[in-house]
Amino acid sequence: MLSLLSRLTAATLFDVSLAAGLVPGLLNFFSPPQRLTIKDPVGISRRISEPWAVLRDSRDPQAEVIVQGYLKSLKALGLSTKEQGVWLQSGLFRLADHQGQTPLSAASLTKIATSLAALETWGPQHQFATDVLTNGTIQNGVVQGDLIIQGSGDPMFVWEEAIALGNALNRLGIKQVTGNLVITGNFVMNFEWDPIKSGNLLKQALNSATWQAQIQVQHGKMTAGTPKPKVAIAGNVVRAQPTQGQLLVKRKSLPLWNLVKRLNVYSNNFMSEALSRLMGGPPVVIKTAAAAAGVAPDQIRLINGSGLGEENRISAQAASAMFAAIQRYASLHQLNIADLFPISGTDVGTIEDREIPRNAVVKTGSLSVVSALAGVVPTNQRGVISFAIINRGSNLEGLRASQDTLLRKLQQAWGAPTKRPVEISPIAPAQDEMVKLGTMSRNFVPAPKS
Repeated sequence: MLSLLSRLTAATLFDVSLAAGLVPGLLNFFSPPQRLTIKDPVGISRRISEPWAVLRDSRDPQAEVIVQGYLKSLKALGLSTKEQGVWLQSGLFRLADHQGQTPLSAASLTKIATSLAALETWGPQHQFATDVLTNGTIQNGVVQGDLIIQGSGDPMFVWEEAIALGNALNRLGIKQVTGNLVITGNFVMNFEWDPIKSGNLLKQALNSATWQAQIQVQHGKMTAGTPKPKVAIAGNVVRAQPTQGQLLVKRKSLPLWNLVKRLNVYSNNFMSEALSRLMGGPPVVIKTAAAAAGVAPDQIRLINGSGLGEENRISAQAASAMFAAIQRYASLHQLNIADLFPISGTDVGTIEDREIPRNAVVKTGSLSVVSALAGVVPTNQRGVISFAIINRGSNLEGLRASQDTLLRKLQQAWGAPTKRPVEISPIAPAQDEMVKLGTMSRNFVPAPKS
């Protein structure tokens, strides 16, 4: 015990001055750090020498009985237990595991790795900018030249964002463009990879005279009274290399933490893959996530950033470790794991019809023969339990139901809190104007040159 504690410095996870008492819950990764001065918050978890240590003699007999019963039920269905992974941990204490360190096809648990790597790379408040420029002049509301869109990779530039951009141009008095709509940089819209298709979607959104029913519906979800933009572009949509021009408007994306929350709630493959590509692809995601979580890189084997494909393989321990690393990182930025992943009983998306214990914070994963679930579940006696369950089998509904039952049995064994624990309660205001799609507050217009 003492040798382990000696490796945990006061600048990492705990207030080690409390260590002498070894009170229950001391070694809890879901406790906020104390007396920590942050000088370089992005990448700070890389400096934690041993972020995911495990006391190997800490198995819980009650947990092991429940897990063994779970595995027997899977075996009775004809499933191979070698293809099922389970990991349960409370703080540094491993409670039970089965094939916990074996990389298994993990489907969208891959998004945990992508989320962690993205937060480490950019920081939770990072915003991707979409710049609107022109190479021409503006006379009487008409741009005599091209309208240039220079993207930097906003993975959620959708109808509402385009409408806000069009309204910003209208506020500048711009109503027409005589030239082309030129797409440069990394610009994607409505989860469409092709820059020309994305450009045509933007061209349509900027001019409400060309709107179809789908845009009308999305506009109706925006703040009451939101204007309908009218910027008519005479030319075509063309692709070009980044070019110089007069900056008209800078549109900033939702903050990264909110992008991460949205992609995890709905398990959005496009958004996760877009972030992965921006970082440099699977090798970079693996290296960054493994280092931050303190697991061996060979426990995270990825072919993309979304989890599509059985070749994406993650161990149950690594999935749980990455979740804990995200919580530690989030707590340094006045955020919480619940600000980044769906909350059972509160959020919808992939957990809407599940029977997961209330207030658990989780990430789901599904392929045709894979069902996975990882996250944290609150209990009275054991505090916040970190878990990962990875199953291989074709009866996905049955596997999901079994996962939910396993978590409920664990919570029943250790007691269900009457209130959501502070450690896993959202901190960021859900109604913040900055995280509303289409808000004008994320438009920035440069001051005119004197």
